[in-house]
Amino acid sequence: MLQSLGYIGVETRKLDEWAGFASHLLGMQVSDHSAHGFTLRTDVRAARLFVEESTGDRVGVMGWEIADRDALARVATRLADAGHAVMPGTAELAERRRVAELVVAHDPAGNRLEFFHGAADAPTAFEPGRAISGFRTGPLGLGHVVLTARSVETVLPFYTNLLGFRLSDYALRPFPAYFLHLNSRHHSFAVIGTGADGFHHLMVELNALDDVGQAYDLAQLEEGRVGVTLGRHSNDYMLSFYARSPSGFMIEYGWGGRSIDPEIWQPFECDFGPSLWGHERSWLGPEKRDEARRLRLDAAAAGKRAPDFVRGADWKGA
Repeated sequence: MLQSLGYIGVETRKLDEWAGFASHLLGMQVSDHSAHGFTLRTDVRAARLFVEESTGDRVGVMGWEIADRDALARVATRLADAGHAVMPGTAELAERRRVAELVVAHDPAGNRLEFFHGAADAPTAFEPGRAISGFRTGPLGLGHVVLTARSVETVLPFYTNLLGFRLSDYALRPFPAYFLHLNSRHHSFAVIGTGADGFHHLMVELNALDDVGQAYDLAQLEEGRVGVTLGRHSNDYMLSFYARSPSGFMIEYGWGGRSIDPEIWQPFECDFGPSLWGHERSWLGPEKRDEARRLRLDAAAAGKRAPDFVRGADWKGA
């Protein structure tokens, strides 16, 4: 039913900080200033992030792309039949989101979801805010989102049973984490059990490793900007670091993510920790940080490795 993560919407008191962070560190294009705020581009799409002025700071919406109007109607009916309130998006909201049509619902943790089809492309080419090779998007979507949850068991069935997400893998240490896919991106959605409902991070993937390394240099110039140090994940092989956004949640900035075949993929328990090396998580308490470190060292001692990665003949870098 769902195809990919299409966009997210950020509500913030810090419009100027967001413009600088997104452009100068992440390399996104700031576009379409309006009375509400501005949009951010990462590719040919007219908008991938909506940054809107508010009295607070949070992710206000996750937008999930659907093939067409008929598929959108089927999703809306399925949610309504399961007892979830579904509201049609107004024409004004669809215009703001640069889509043909959308409906609005909420997951069991209260997160606002918008399901849409017919996203518009921009009339001009993507112009990055700093010198980068570009973002890996297309049919894979914007990237992935990760939620925190008071109860993972409450959230998961909504996404798997109703929305059709499929399990990629899961981990139980140092915290429970479940990773779900829609397409060949290893996961477009994940939920981790932290004891509190919230939005943990948005991942965006770059086309070149050096884009990530150069952003890491820039992030380290700002006190407190790095939320998770450079490292490599054990399940999706992403080499990344996490930057704290002006709104508090994190942006995972990565390269080299694993592609899977959804038709034959078999989920498994990733029982040797979430990262092969690095990724020191400042948001974890001391006990969990120690556990995560022990898992990394054990994985290294056992010779756990991710494959080396080469983009291939389509790479146009110097």
